[in-house]
Amino acid sequence: MTLAAATNEHLASISNTLIYSSMAVYTLAFFAYIAEWLFGSRSRVARTAAALTAEGGQKAGAPAVTVKQAGGTAVLERPKVVVRSAPGARDVPDGPGAHGGDVQGDLYGRVAVSLTVLAFLVELSGVVARAASVQRAPWGNMYEFNITFSTVAVAVYLGLLALKKNVRWLGLFLITSVLLDLGLAVTVLYTASDQLVPALHSYWLYIHVSTAIFCGAVFYVGAVATILYLFKDSYENKLQTGGKPGAFAASVLERLPASASLDKFAYRVNAAVFPLWTFTIIAGAIWAGDAWGRYWNWDPKETWSFITWVGYACYLHARATAGWKGRKAAYLAMIAFGCWLFNYYGVNIFVTGKHSYAGV
Repeated sequence: MTLAAATNEHLASISNTLIYSSMAVYTLAFFAYIAEWLFGSRSRVARTAAALTAEGGQKAGAPAVTVKQAGGTAVLERPKVVVRSAPGARDVPDGPGAHGGDVQGDLYGRVAVSLTVLAFLVELSGVVARAASVQRAPWGNMYEFNITFSTVAVAVYLGLLALKKNVRWLGLFLITSVLLDLGLAVTVLYTASDQLVPALHSYWLYIHVSTAIFCGAVFYVGAVATILYLFKDSYENKLQTGGKPGAFAASVLERLPASASLDKFAYRVNAAVFPLWTFTIIAGAIWAGDAWGRYWNWDPKETWSFITWVGYACYLHARATAGWKGRKAAYLAMIAFGCWLFNYYGVNIFVTGKHSYAGV
């Protein structure tokens, strides 16, 4: 074995160690996020909300009532409780966050974010070590794509936090899926360091694949927000119609942003990255022209990339159409993200084509 080969093998070993180490730190962050939600449930948010409802008001702690005289009959009026926002209005405040207004819960949340930052740095180091071991961009197979994708997804989350956006409620859901992603990467998808297939030797690898990874990470964040929006919207609908959600649902969902805020966040995230996804497809077509002599071959990967583009285009169009906002548009967003997931996992693993670089 030459010295260069031994060095590359050593770097690959370091990369694997760093990826496993990041998984350990992400696990600690996961438990810290769990603690934030658990200790946050001790806050008085739920009790205050219950006291404002009709049933809660009949017990203890209800606000004073107003007495009106109507034809000699006393009418008791309880305060109207706004449980959801009207379109374009801001009359429903967002929930307090996963910590629920509890000081101890907030402390665990800050610890969780600190551990997430540490895990991100360790994982990023593992990705860089992997790149050094093969002396190229670490995007030649699905294992490398997975570890890079999860790194970028966490970077998007931390970037939003750095911009003072109220998104810490994403932390638990994000870290859970990152652990699943890395677990899949180091078991099912793991591929030893190797050189690229000839078709990938191009500077377009850095342009096309990097933007695809970033778009996927942002689409993922938007999908999480959309799922939470659907749950929160159902919760608000139940309250609005006089229903009584379960204790667990109330404890979790009341701490999330209002459904209108979640809907707006998901829309802005998807809308912001959609032009970059369009560029990703165009860059891939140009690369295909250089590599295979044709800009478009209707290869499975190309086809499903286009289907994903159409899905998100329909979602954005639906949001701009008065009758297709809210849940209908959210379902379109989930279908579009489902297309992206199939394009990544399904096409790469189960479908044979010119983009069959999974390495599994």
